[in-house]
This record gives sequence, structure tokens and C-alpha cells, in this order.
Amino acid sequence: MMTDRASELRALHVPGRPLVLPNVWDAASARAVREAGFPAVATSSAAVARTLGYEDGERTPAAEMLAAVARVAAAVDVPVTADFERGYRLKPAELAERLLATGAVGCNLEDSLPDSGELVDPGEQAEFLAEVRAAAGPGLVINARVDVYLTGRPSREEAVRRGRRYLEAGADCVYPIGAAGEDEIRALVSELGGPVNVLSAPGVPPLGRLSELGVARVSFGSGLHQATQAYTKGLLAAVAEGRHPY
Repeated sequence: MMTDRASELRALHVPGRPLVLPNVWDAASARAVREAGFPAVATSSAAVARTLGYEDGERTPAAEMLAAVARVAAAVDVPVTADFERGYRLKPAELAERLLATGAVGCNLEDSLPDSGELVDPGEQAEFLAEVRAAAGPGLVINARVDVYLTGRPSREEAVRRGRRYLEAGADCVYPIGAAGEDEIRALVSELGGPVNVLSAPGVPPLGRLSELGVARVSFGSGLHQATQAYTKGLLAAVAEGRHPY
């Protein structure tokens, strides 16, 4: 059953017809995404962390993050992929075992350190991904995040070099988070040689254009949660002022 769900999720990564993932933070938001007709659900580590009372950057205890993912997976009838940061200091085999036990069939794994943002050596990251793949087998769709564009020293050459190594190590998709311009995204799609995930954010081309550029997956990160929180603050301000919040 789990392998079937993983195969279903993997097959949704189609260049030019991207899998769109409005990232969620709890069971209620997961159900809302499913009710809107999306064929898969993805969590956002930052949004889940803040919902649980923590900040992003692996400050959430692994057990709490895994429990949150399990609640999301139990709430929907479609494949679930979990944003799992750098792995919460779990060894690859334990990471794969515990993540699969939640019911999730996919994960994001990033190549920068959560405390400093420093990039991990690409060879070390490739080895880490290969070990996760060996432990999980085909039952886990691995989305390898490339954090080059977050460092302040963006380099397409470095992003491509890392992404290719991660694909060779067994990743299913490469996520050069922060890549924004059309020319940059087009080049990444052309040069990486595998499915490419793009973060939808201000300054990034709209979904239709990302499809034309050959993107295979589009994520929204913590953006929807941030927008929801901003709306909630507006409601609360109305109540505090004695106005009707609706």
C-alpha cells in the first residue's frame, strides 16, 4: 500500500505539468487541501513548527514533528510528503523507518545546516541521501533541496553540480529553493537532468509560466500559513476593537 502511494506520488512529478503543493501545517489544513482537489499533500516544516510552538531550523523535537506528520497522513486519502529539514539529527536508517511509520511516502531533505545555514559538503549530502534511499527503498519519494540560492552567493553552476549528485544518489526530484527568474529556472530545468521543484513566492513566475518552463513540482512553503496568520490577526484586531470580526 505504501509503495503504491509512493509510486503514485512519484508519477505526479511531470515536467511541464507540475505537481502543485500548497503546503500544510496540521490535519485541518491538510483536509482543506484535499477538499480543494489536490492529488497530494505536503507539510511545511516552518509552518508545522510554529503551530507546535517552535521556530523553524530543527528546533522542533523529532518526535513532535513526526507525530504532526502522522496526523496529517491520517487525515487524507492521498500521498503525503513531509518537509523534514536536515533530518532532525536522525541517522539515515532511523530517519527512513520513522518517517515511513507516519504514513508519509515522501520527504524534503535540505543540504544546509539548520543552525548556521552553512552548506553541507555535496559529497557528504549525496552519501546521506544514498543511505536514506537504501534504507527506504522505493517507498519514499526523496525531494533533495539545494540551498545555494539562500546563501547570498547564488551560483547556478553550484546548484546544478549539487543537484546532479543528489539525483545520482537516488533523489527523485531536486529543489533549488529560492531560484526565481525565468531564465534561471529554465536553465535549471535544462541542466539538472531530473524533475525540478520551484518555490512559489513573490517574484517567481505564475503557475502557468512555470509549467511552460518545464517545472515538475511547485511548492508554497510556509507562505499560506503566514497569510492565514495575518488574516487571523486582522480578525482578532476587530474583536479587540469591539467590531464584528466577520
